[in-house]
Amino acid sequence: MARYGRTRTGWAAAAALALALVSGCDGLEDGGRTAAGSGGSGAEAEPAAGPAVSPLKNPDGTKPGLAVVTDDADRSAARELIGKLDTKGRGPKTGYDRDEFGYAWMDTADGVPLARNGCDTRNDVLQRDGQDVKFKSGSDCVVVAMTLADPYTAKTIEWRKQDAAEVQIDHVVPLSYSWQLGASRWEEKKRQQLANDPLNLIPADGSANSAKGDSGPATWLPPNKKIRCAYAVRFAQVAEKYELAVTKPDRAALLKQCGG
Repeated sequence: MARYGRTRTGWAAAAALALALVSGCDGLEDGGRTAAGSGGSGAEAEPAAGPAVSPLKNPDGTKPGLAVVTDDADRSAARELIGKLDTKGRGPKTGYDRDEFGYAWMDTADGVPLARNGCDTRNDVLQRDGQDVKFKSGSDCVVVAMTLADPYTAKTIEWRKQDAAEVQIDHVVPLSYSWQLGASRWEEKKRQQLANDPLNLIPADGSANSAKGDSGPATWLPPNKKIRCAYAVRFAQVAEKYELAVTKPDRAALLKQCGG
């Protein structure tokens, strides 16, 4: 697939250095899970203005953002999707290492959208979700500035690369979580796909992503309550695509966000 165009004002790049090129939330592993959980308080703000598509209409993750899911029929479809997920207990983290999923933001994870387009995964996702994107001089790949309408917090973030950690790229299904739910037994190619699949990647407020760590939905959900059903759909889409089980509490938490 061709790269996104240079300096866009529609939807293009949004931001993030997942702390020393570590994969989004997984770089923090067990730390700092203080954001709202399934029963906690969260912002009631409307999502920030910006391009966003319902996850139900974006099954491959190539379109930007997470639009709020409010329609009764869509919420019913969301519950049907979530209800199909298999459940199992979360195993130990023994043997987990980020490198088991390939080096960070590799462009060579064949079998996922945007692979081998000459631009690394991180910058592809920034271009997908950002507005008013600016690139490094001489490059149509490396994002150095943009505006992000963050779905997780409803903030509009004016991001600059010199403050890279202000926006991080979240693995919706954290890599460590997937490892404990079965990815430890996958072929390396499949783990690389999960780590670089745009379906599993959302640029978001850095502090919210840091609070998530490798938590599942039973212990962490986006602070912005209005986006939680959309987040639940995306989590379920990734789990379904990769035939990944979730824990019973996590499936219950996902269902609850969409009225189940």
